[in-house]
Amino acid sequence: MRVVYSKAFLKSAKRLPPHQQKKLGQLILLLSGNPFHSSLHTKQLAGDLAGLLSFRITRDWRVIFQFRNPLTVQLLRVRHRREAYR
Repeated sequence: MRVVYSKAFLKSAKRLPPHQQKKLGQLILLLSGNPFHSSLHTKQLAGDLAGLLSFRITRDWRVIFQFRNPLTVQLLRVRHRREAYR
């Protein structure tokens, strides 16, 4: 699976603390192998965010992403869970 990054994702990922950045890198490797790996806690979003998905970095941090085609995932942004689904 090919993973591409939006500018907003890169900007928000840089703001994460170093420990979470390292974990994010590991999770992106899992995502590239299987977007629905159980360690990612991937879920489909609903409402205004229908068509998007999210996975967990930690209990408090989420990555919002979408499938651009069957072989490409685009990471859109990293947000704290309070803000991720707005």
